[in-house]
Amino acid sequence: MSKINFQNVHTMIGADARIDGPIRLQEGIIIYGQIHGDIVTDGPVRVAQNALVQGNISGSHIRVGGTVVGNIAADGQVILGKKCVLKGDIIYRKLLIEDGAQFEGKCDIVGRESEKTKSY
Repeated sequence: MSKINFQNVHTMIGADARIDGPIRLQEGIIIYGQIHGDIVTDGPVRVAQNALVQGNISGSHIRVGGTVVGNIAADGQVILGKKCVLKGDIIYRKLLIEDGAQFEGKCDIVGRESEKTKSY
């Protein structure tokens, strides 16, 4: 299994926490609780196994182990864990979907539009 470096994680949302509204950060975040709003960061995002995010997620690398209802955009790798549920689209550079992951949406590679419009 591929691993994501979570050394730059400075924020953790506990299992008993619920946040309503968007979250904007510069470093990484690990979510064990619930977030009802968008997450935007330059760092990695990890959604733990029993966590819930209802909103879009944007980060450098994203690992989903819980439930996400919203779109995901990563400059690097996206990992959908074996017990995750994702209802939304994914924009990624590298994608790993483990056996058992539930995914409903479409995928697109970062930079694909710019590659199509290049003229030689």
